[in-house]
Amino acid sequence: MREVRLWSDKKEREMYDNFADLFAIVKTMEKLEKAYVRDVISAKEYESACTKLIAQFRTLKTALKDTVPDVERFMETYKMDCPAALNRLLVSGVPANVEHKTASSDSGTAAAVAECVQHYITAMDNLKLNMLAVDQVHPLLSDLVLSLGRVPQLPVDFEGKVKGREWIARLNKMGASDELNEIQARQLLFDLETSYNAFINSLPKSS
Repeated sequence: MREVRLWSDKKEREMYDNFADLFAIVKTMEKLEKAYVRDVISAKEYESACTKLIAQFRTLKTALKDTVPDVERFMETYKMDCPAALNRLLVSGVPANVEHKTASSDSGTAAAVAECVQHYITAMDNLKLNMLAVDQVHPLLSDLVLSLGRVPQLPVDFEGKVKGREWIARLNKMGASDELNEIQARQLLFDLETSYNAFINSLPKSS
């Protein structure tokens, strides 16, 4: 039997290695989602692993933007039946326990609130400085949504969470080097300012 090579040069080999990495990330995410749903893994372990996989996916997606412009089509081509991974990586962009978190405890509230304020201000300042590339905006929104999920008193449908997830889903469909246009940037800044005010108003008032 003769060995059959998928690649003919170093560039092709690197491409197929990246394909394998993308395949592995999607499959791993699917397994992780199922493990979380079945309570096989703790919320803390799940969030850590999920956040890492999302970051790896975003990095690899950027590297493969020319060869894999459409991840859904890639999954169809290689017969990957991974709906949970597809939702987490391309639609939600944040771990499930953060996305659906409800009030449970007041421990750590002050630190969580301070973290949210910091992420809000950073995101708004960056937009005002015209830092509009997807790879500049996306991590800031992800950090914000994650931090909002750690504030116990905020409901699942808090507008900052909802708007944040919507923007993340929108950015997930764009390339890393793409930039928000003037209208998009203005709308995002408006959404951030509005939800920031709602966030501040939701905090307990000192007597």
